[in-house]
Amino acid sequence: MQLRPNERLKLDDTDDRLFYAYPRFVTHVDEGFIQQLTDLYRDRLKPNTRILDMMSSWVSHLPEEIQFSHIEGHGLNGEELGRNPRLNHYFVQNLNENPQLPLPNEDFDAVLNCVSVQYVQYPEAIFSEIHRILKPGGVAIISFSNRMFFQKAIQAWREASEPQRVELVKGYFASVPGFSTPEVIVHKSTVPNFLQWLGAPGGDPFYAVIAYRS
Repeated sequence: MQLRPNERLKLDDTDDRLFYAYPRFVTHVDEGFIQQLTDLYRDRLKPNTRILDMMSSWVSHLPEEIQFSHIEGHGLNGEELGRNPRLNHYFVQNLNENPQLPLPNEDFDAVLNCVSVQYVQYPEAIFSEIHRILKPGGVAIISFSNRMFFQKAIQAWREASEPQRVELVKGYFASVPGFSTPEVIVHKSTVPNFLQWLGAPGGDPFYAVIAYRS
């Protein structure tokens, strides 16, 4: 197992569905992060393919000009998912209670997870499911910044530095046989800390860890 039991703990251990019961129609990262993520998707995703947007919300940050054959959405708030114009279908499920995805084997060309991996308590099971539903050669893109709902992030994430968080996600991939060696993309902010605290644009660092099903 990648994590010890204490590393999976959250400060707020109440049911996640209660925390996400009310929709939040906001973006949790700044425009600079979103642009970098959309550019990454534009580079790595192919038209007319099947996409799972895992732990999604009301926006997926996919390039508007690329059409996909199917985009499946997953999350914890049905109202947010229902507002997402890119989703062809969606389902609501708490992965910390039930990590098994109700999706067929080898059915998706890409699995995306944007700024949510820090909340997963059993990443070994989740990444095993990602591998199961990906077609051979399919890609998983896990992106994150330094923002989080602190009370809902697992202890291993809360206590880690940003480079250590990258290593955590690499370890999640490595815990499942059959993924390629993860590729890491890092764009650190050049905005001074005090301006980041004031919400200056371009302040969010961008991290992405990418692996392919072998």
